Amino acid sequence: MFKKLRADIAAAKRNDPAARSKFEIWLTYAGVHALSWHRWAYFLYRIRFRLLARMTSQFAKWLTGIEIHPAAKIAPGVFIDHGAGVVIGETAVIEEGVVIYQGVTLGGTGKEKGKRHPTIRKGATISAGAKILGGFTVGEYAKIGAGAVVLKEVPPHATVVGVPGKVVRINGEKIPDLEQEKCDPVAEELCHLRERTHLLEEELKKLKEFIGNHHENL
Repeated sequence: MFKKLRADIAAAKRNDPAARSKFEIWLTYAGVHALSWHRWAYFLYRIRFRLLARMTSQFAKWLTGIEIHPAAKIAPGVFIDHGAGVVIGETAVIEEGVVIYQGVTLGGTGKEKGKRHPTIRKGATISAGAKILGGFTVGEYAKIGAGAVVLKEVPPHATVVGVPGKVVRINGEKIPDLEQEKCDPVAEELCHLRERTHLLEEELKKLKEFIGNHHENL
């Protein structure tokens, strides 16, 4: 337990330039406190003290503002920065070196059974407000942009932004195929409506000519 706590504190010191000492981190960092409480809740959950585990996780949520299901698997050396509003689901797996900012959700997409929460591989960074929903994997050292909603697999070393999330870089290099996704759906719809209006005007003109000719014959 203490070895894992030291790894969590070291991760906070490594990733937060505002951290002045390990003692300060241990006393004041909500992310470190939440992970410490989670380790105890996870132990209780594994020995089938499920209710006590859930009570522990809810107390930790009240104390830190971070909600972690007691069954979630979190490696030592994860850093939850600020942490307010972070939610980590039951079947989530988080490997060492992952950095998670405030408002992040590692959730599911419905009431399905089994693996329904994401696996976050080592070294990944999940920025503020990002939502990762589903039982897929976010690859090693991937970066998820602030506010992104990720609904499918993310390759290693990729950068994902947007709603829904799209891979815009891999290993720091732009993806050329992204350009074809930059079309404006509103502009496309307006063009379609313009073409449709032109066709209707042509049909109306022909109808008027037909009616005019019909009256002349009468």
